[in-house]
Amino acid sequence: MKAPPPSRPDDDPADRDRPSVPRSGSLPRSGSLPLAEPIRTGLLVLVVGPSGVGKDTLIDAARQALVPDPRFRFPRRVITRPAAAGGEDHEPVTEQDFATRAFALQWQAHGLRYGIPAAIVDDLALGRVVVANVSRTVLDKAASRFVARGIAVTAPPGALAARLAARGREAAADIARRLAREVALAEHLAPGSLPIETVINDGTPAEGAARFLAALTRAASAALPAGTGILAQSG
Repeated sequence: MKAPPPSRPDDDPADRDRPSVPRSGSLPRSGSLPLAEPIRTGLLVLVVGPSGVGKDTLIDAARQALVPDPRFRFPRRVITRPAAAGGEDHEPVTEQDFATRAFALQWQAHGLRYGIPAAIVDDLALGRVVVANVSRTVLDKAASRFVARGIAVTAPPGALAARLAARGREAAADIARRLAREVALAEHLAPGSLPIETVINDGTPAEGAARFLAALTRAASAALPAGTGILAQSG
């Protein structure tokens, strides 16, 4: 019988039972972050909705409103899209750079690759609320790894088409095809795996922001009892 390999000086046996958070310089190449076990602290709020529904606007408004609140974190997405292409404030990378990065979640859509940085694991471990704009295709995976709740942002089809046209990035035929591809959230979720609240963004930006912020606050209060983790610091 082979003897077990010698322990390294920094190899604490107690660490084997903790969630696996990679050390600086030792991040896995590409793929979603491999976790030794699910992270059951903090809250990951997964924001989903079709293109043109106004998710970026609502998330930006919530980020500004919650600057004084230490509970909340809003990670920038990493996208294989040049910064000059416009849209959200993302971290632009090449396909090659994306393949070397570690992500808590990643997906592909419309010819681009998207990633939520692995660093959110540190915030969740501290009991924070991490708000991330994601694809509905990763909802089930996220719910199996993290304490998570969803916010689905919706708007009437006519409003979506008008907003997409105002961007000036797609022809009318492409917009029609994009809207036709939208599918129900239920197709990406196991029954009962993720509580989801719907926010209808069909009014002014201020009205939509107020609805979204209220939903975000309800999600945090429902999932994280007051007096635990970072919530204890928020008074």
